[in-house]
Amino acid sequence: MKKTYLYIFCLSLLSLGSCSLETEPLTQQTDGNFYKTTDDAYAALVGCYDGMQVATGASGLGVPVISEVMSDDCFGGTGNSDGYNYAAIDEFNIQRSPSDIDMLNGNWIAYYKALYRCNVLLSKMDQIDWKDDTTLRNTYESETRFIRAYLYFEMVRLWGNIPLLTKPSTENIPQAAPEEVYKVIAEDLVFASDHLPSSAYSATVSGRITKWAAKSLLGRVYLYYTGYYGKTDLAGVVTKAQALAHLEDVVASSGHGLLEDFSTLWPAASVDKYAGEANKEIVFSIKYTYTSDYNGNTDGNHWLVMFGMREFSSYPYGRGWGVTVNSKLWNAYAANDTRRVSTVIGITEEKIPFDKINNQREYTGYYNKKYTPMVDKDGKDLPLTMGSQFWDISQFQDYVVLRYADVLLMAAELGSGNAQAYFDDVRRRAYKTAFNSIPVNYDNIMNERHLEFALEGVRYWDLLRQGIGKASSTIAETTTLLNGGVQTTKTISTVNIQNTKGLQQIPNTQITLSNGVLKQNAGW
Repeated sequence: MKKTYLYIFCLSLLSLGSCSLETEPLTQQTDGNFYKTTDDAYAALVGCYDGMQVATGASGLGVPVISEVMSDDCFGGTGNSDGYNYAAIDEFNIQRSPSDIDMLNGNWIAYYKALYRCNVLLSKMDQIDWKDDTTLRNTYESETRFIRAYLYFEMVRLWGNIPLLTKPSTENIPQAAPEEVYKVIAEDLVFASDHLPSSAYSATVSGRITKWAAKSLLGRVYLYYTGYYGKTDLAGVVTKAQALAHLEDVVASSGHGLLEDFSTLWPAASVDKYAGEANKEIVFSIKYTYTSDYNGNTDGNHWLVMFGMREFSSYPYGRGWGVTVNSKLWNAYAANDTRRVSTVIGITEEKIPFDKINNQREYTGYYNKKYTPMVDKDGKDLPLTMGSQFWDISQFQDYVVLRYADVLLMAAELGSGNAQAYFDDVRRRAYKTAFNSIPVNYDNIMNERHLEFALEGVRYWDLLRQGIGKASSTIAETTTLLNGGVQTTKTISTVNIQNTKGLQQIPNTQITLSNGVLKQNAGW
């Protein structure tokens, strides 16, 4: 029998959020003597969570960052003497950085490693002794299928054309039609929605996938697939009415709700008032902690540093690598919209003595406040105050994938009978005493989504699902920015976005390794 050594991953048992990848096998267990007990199943499930965490936050370029750079809300920025990989992503043009034909290779590898773990565990379900605990089996299978669905959704949005593997395999296969991938995603999420426990929100399960997370993600997938591909249902699996019913169930039964103060969702926007990473508005988040190092421990948020002010700290904001925010976003908010100062760091508006303009490319005077490194009052990076040795890779803010506000706005968009009330609930929090009701319609909902979820990795996909014409015309612009303190023209062309259909390039190494079985996306 082939001996496949199992790599066991240490993860916080309370949150499934802190994990430490070892570089050597910790046991001599093989696929023949493992996957026998519920403890084995739990260890394997932890590995699946770990794979998702690494794929999203610790390998390649952070997908939340990529998603923002591709949108109209951020520029690639970074240092004035850095390479141009983020510019190539921002402008949908590999000629901006011809040597970076593999810039997403780390992402590709991490996604497929994580998928492999999920497929292995799913293939072993029947040989595990569940001791007649059907609920436990269904819960573990549902969580694993959710993770697989989430991974595939991120990949198929990013690349469009990807190989589809639903069993553990290293076979060299061609890319599947997107509809085939979405069918698997939909089936996995429906299974999870039907089989996860119906218990209401509790902070004690923070980080664990719930029925409500599955139903909410199903709504997001439905809206993206039907929008981008112009379909009337989700790959023949989920209808509009069914997608709405799942979201209405979240509203009625999940126990989730809106926080009263929008700023308390974000640590840098609220500091002492921060509601924490297990608050009732968070439907699903990917967990991180501060113990990453360069010896294989990859449990930190490695991408957060990209959003920090370039090499500059000013309490509570920490230093980073300088992906900049487009001034158009600041101007899109009304002055009485409390979300503006909770979403965007304004250098001038907050009288921050930023003195690194000469080091910053594409300087705008604005940075991401929702996701930014932080320092204490003495100016020390928070990961270092927690005991980490590496401030850059040990950022520990979780990535909030789904918030309850999103559930309300998705349900309103899908035609809920309570659409106006849901819409008003989101806006009432934002405007407080200045709130005034406006009609709930598609354009107003999409505008509200922009203001509510700006800089959370949502905006680009919302644009793309409105059609490549809408996305390209909104994102494209020619403007003047400061590169190293020098005014420079920046151009993002409509043609490049349309030619690529808004997709990113397949890593060249993967095409080469496949002996040409994989085909490059158009426009790259």
